[in-house]
Amino acid sequence: MAVDRGIDINNPRIALKIASERLAIVRYVFLVQVEDGIATADQRASLEYADAALVGWPEMDADDVVDLDEDGKKTVAERLAAMERYIAEFSKQEAEGGIDAMNDLLVRATECVASVRRLYQPDFPIPTFAEIRRVVQDEYDEDMGKIDPSEHATVEDIEEQTEQADEKREESETDKSNNDKNGKNGKNKGDSKA
Repeated sequence: MAVDRGIDINNPRIALKIASERLAIVRYVFLVQVEDGIATADQRASLEYADAALVGWPEMDADDVVDLDEDGKKTVAERLAAMERYIAEFSKQEAEGGIDAMNDLLVRATECVASVRRLYQPDFPIPTFAEIRRVVQDEYDEDMGKIDPSEHATVEDIEEQTEQADEKREESETDKSNNDKNGKNGKNKGDSKA
């Protein structure tokens, strides 16, 4: 199958391609699972972490990709095997609807892929999940504060706020319409004096 796509499976850097393609698929499957609702901070962070690991993924023959020694190749093989175990469990959790477990497994698979990338591309900076999680949590808290300005709002309060907003919008539209008419009338009067 890979050979049919023109991929040299004997290339010692093939693990770089495998890691990125596998993570991209898992990330997409997870995104589809959470896109129907409002993603939690953990879910957002795991997607951001996968994005950070995949962004600007190098080609196998890129100048900044290094060849690995035997220890490096062994580590890559171990990380890919761990990634595949996480992906297999991810698939089981997907079938069972286990979003929280899928989230955790996406993070673990991303950690494997990030470590593979660090070996092949040692100068590429990849943030840790903890770093991304802190930033995303702050953004999430800010977003949630905008959605729910009043925790104790009743249905009546919300209806009243909606009516007030509608009235203000109508007043604004009426004022704009009147200003447009006055602007045209003023222009016409000015034109006739000339």
